[in-house]
Amino acid sequence: MALTVSSSTSGDVATITLAGELDGATAPQFRDEVEKAAANPLRRLVLMVQELEYIASAGVRVLVYAKQKMGAIVEVYIVGAQEQILDTLRKTGVDRSVYLVDTYDEASVDG
Repeated sequence: MALTVSSSTSGDVATITLAGELDGATAPQFRDEVEKAAANPLRRLVLMVQELEYIASAGVRVLVYAKQKMGAIVEVYIVGAQEQILDTLRKTGVDRSVYLVDTYDEASVDG
């Protein structure tokens, strides 16, 4: 299955939506969106992954790259990850540097 990637920016919050499979062949698409988002002064990157079915090590590397590229000041939220995605993020330690949440509402996060 292919990867579908879309993104938007509202103020200082960038949102990237991923659906399908994030592997070595599709990771460059995700990286391109991270690059576009990083070009803006951000305080938060929100990754909507409810429809992401698979993440390979190449996808994990892009997540790590995103965190490093944007710096410690930018909070990274991973929203709605399926159990197999959560398992990969926990096994690789990525879960210690991002927020894993079931849903995302900017008002409640900022509140």
